[in-house]
Amino acid sequence: MRHIPNILSGLRILMVGVFVYFFLTESYTAALITFLVAFGTDLLDGYLARRYNWISNLGKILDPFADKLLMVVALICFCIAGWIPLYVVILTAVKELLMIVGGLFLLNRKVVVYADWFGKISAGAFSAGVVLTFGRYYFPQITPWHVVMFIIAIVLAYIALIHYFVKSMLPSLVGKKDEEEEKQ
Repeated sequence: MRHIPNILSGLRILMVGVFVYFFLTESYTAALITFLVAFGTDLLDGYLARRYNWISNLGKILDPFADKLLMVVALICFCIAGWIPLYVVILTAVKELLMIVGGLFLLNRKVVVYADWFGKISAGAFSAGVVLTFGRYYFPQITPWHVVMFIIAIVLAYIALIHYFVKSMLPSLVGKKDEEEEKQ
């Protein structure tokens, strides 16, 4: 039972391919439903892991990877279709790359970083942006609100990045400097 959150994260990764297939075949309703189911597995795996203490080292890596993959791939699909501007993809990809590099750095130092409210709200805003983007396909009057939602999500994502840096990266860097000074 304790592996259910990791199985859900694995399913979410597989659903990225399903999402892309539906999107590229212009089955937009099916793509939206796939995205919503994938988002639901994210909520469920997080709840189960915390509620039943089914947190694992694999899950700490698999869950955020699945989240980032789903979001970045959705944004790339939207950009290729001309539904969102390229800068939304670039700013999001740069932020995610910085998070991955920082996460690997902290993992090397045995520092575990958990999602906080800034990150969760940002993820929710990105998901709302995805839903609005699909909604724009059916209801053109939604334009430009889907892009506005992505801009809000990007601002929140960078606030989360700064918060993670101050909360986790900075103390790790200062701690390393203090350790080096003690050795001398």
